[in-house]
Amino acid sequence: MGKEIFSELRLENVVFDHIEFDRKDFKKTNADPEIRLKVQVGENEDSVHRTNLICIITKKDEYDINISLSGYFTFQSDNSLDEKKKKDIIENNTVSILMPYLRSEITLLTTQPDMEPVVLPVINVRNLMKNDK
Repeated sequence: MGKEIFSELRLENVVFDHIEFDRKDFKKTNADPEIRLKVQVGENEDSVHRTNLICIITKKDEYDINISLSGYFTFQSDNSLDEKKKKDIIENNTVSILMPYLRSEITLLTTQPDMEPVVLPVINVRNLMKNDK
């Protein structure tokens, strides 16, 4: 057998905290919707890291979408990583792991009659996290 591959980061749970879709009117234009993404990363007293993605999408006079998704992660390490490296792994990798869930839900919500489906583009998580700070 080959070398065992082990990840220090483990996804324990994924939940949609909030999903809101407010349809205002039928399709009016081919204009792109405005998309805003907010990221929150924290740790609780049980060393469970919670990453929350909040996505707000607005297409003027057509619809508003507000979605909040949380992932709960544990980090198992042999303590050879310094705190800066550990924080970097948690912040960047948890967001990367959660993005497909968010992308899928948004596409599902917008694949409705008389709507243009929204597919979130691939996002450079490092740049997003750097800019979010």
